[in-house]
Amino acid sequence: MNFKPLGKRVLVKRLEEENTTSSGIIIPDNAKEKPSQGEVVAVSADVDSLACGDKVVFGKYSGNEVSLNGEKYLVIEVEDIFGIIG
Repeated sequence: MNFKPLGKRVLVKRLEEENTTSSGIIIPDNAKEKPSQGEVVAVSADVDSLACGDKVVFGKYSGNEVSLNGEKYLVIEVEDIFGIIG
């Protein structure tokens, strides 16, 4: 994949959520919320606080979904990212 975000944006791949609860109940796909965590895949030249591979938390309705090579990603502005998961 060859995608370089512009401005203060990053390209993020959502992290998948668990399919079962702690008590073992299976959650169907249509009942799950979209995860608000992801892994940074590409970073614009204007962003120095994030790097590829960082796991981040972002707002539920943040970013714009794009499809690249059959995969879904989010293009998110840096100010919509709440923090890096250590």
